[in-house]
Amino acid sequence: MDQGTRDEMLGCLAEAVGSVAVTHPTRVAVDGPPAAGKTTLADELAVVLRTQGRDVIRATIDDFLFPRAQRYPRGEYSAEGCYFDAHDTEALNRVLLDPLGPGGDRRFQPAVCDRTTDTVFSPPVTTASVDAVLIFDGVFLMRPELIDRWDLRIFVSAALDRTVDRAVIRERQVSSRADVERRWRERYIPAQQFYFATVRPNDQVDIIVHNDEPRQPVWVNRTR
Repeated sequence: MDQGTRDEMLGCLAEAVGSVAVTHPTRVAVDGPPAAGKTTLADELAVVLRTQGRDVIRATIDDFLFPRAQRYPRGEYSAEGCYFDAHDTEALNRVLLDPLGPGGDRRFQPAVCDRTTDTVFSPPVTTASVDAVLIFDGVFLMRPELIDRWDLRIFVSAALDRTVDRAVIRERQVSSRADVERRWRERYIPAQQFYFATVRPNDQVDIIVHNDEPRQPVWVNRTR
């Protein structure tokens, strides 16, 4: 277990990315609960890698949501629905992860939906360079449908109660505290607890970043 500055942690992650030896683009998963800080970490890691001269593709599970009318069949606050009904993992594999993986043609699309308008979205197909790096953040990335698609697996950990407080701050312009707390405590946290119990993501990943104190992170690197 290591502890250090934010820059030291990012340097460690960049080194781990650089150590991946594959003959196709490197697919990096940044998993973790909502509001754990995974999107921020993924953005920061992308900056570091680009500074090092790597061609980086940034994508997120939020751009692989089913349409709203399709993703709430069990109700808006259903934890089971959060895990089973929210994300189009088949499309994610088909248009992004498999094309960038072994035997793929490297022709990919980074999204299938526009989450702001809740509409299906088909961006232009792009061809990745063979040494490109995909930095992909999202929830439930170690689930059985996706686990074998990653070349490096990172999990951003934070106490679930702390993610509620972060979410209240993050969403205060668009949601009331009561609404945020209800979504987290009835939907998101129970869904994560189900994921932890059934998938055990901490046992599946290469690196765990404990992000309760983002400026003083602690991390475990199993790639060394």
